[in-house]
Amino acid sequence: VQLQASGGGLVQTGGSLRLSCAASGIIFRLNTMSWYRQTPGAQRELVAAITGGGSTDYADSVKVRFTISRDNAKNTVYLEMNSLKPEDTAVYYCSSYRAGRSYWGEGTQVTVSS
Repeated sequence: VQLQASGGGLVQTGGSLRLSCAASGIIFRLNTMSWYRQTPGAQRELVAAITGGGSTDYADSVKVRFTISRDNAKNTVYLEMNSLKPEDTAVYYCSSYRAGRSYWGEGTQVTVSS
């Protein structure tokens, strides 16, 4: 199983970034896909999730500003991040979940400068 995240970078406050996570080795359309983030010394927190059927859930801190989506034909999940704030700075991780089994990808750094 491989989850390859990309799209992180440095952006100014108010800017936008789009993260992508390409999955292989799983039946993508049956998996709930999620984005988590983590800052040094803090626990990893759920940012957004999307089920195979397209239902979504968001952390309160990112509602309205972030949008999670998926393309089952491309085995890829996306996180569109708008109106970025310095507190969004973190390493962002992609995760898959199905039937009690989770997989994680390598993170991608997002840095929002003030």
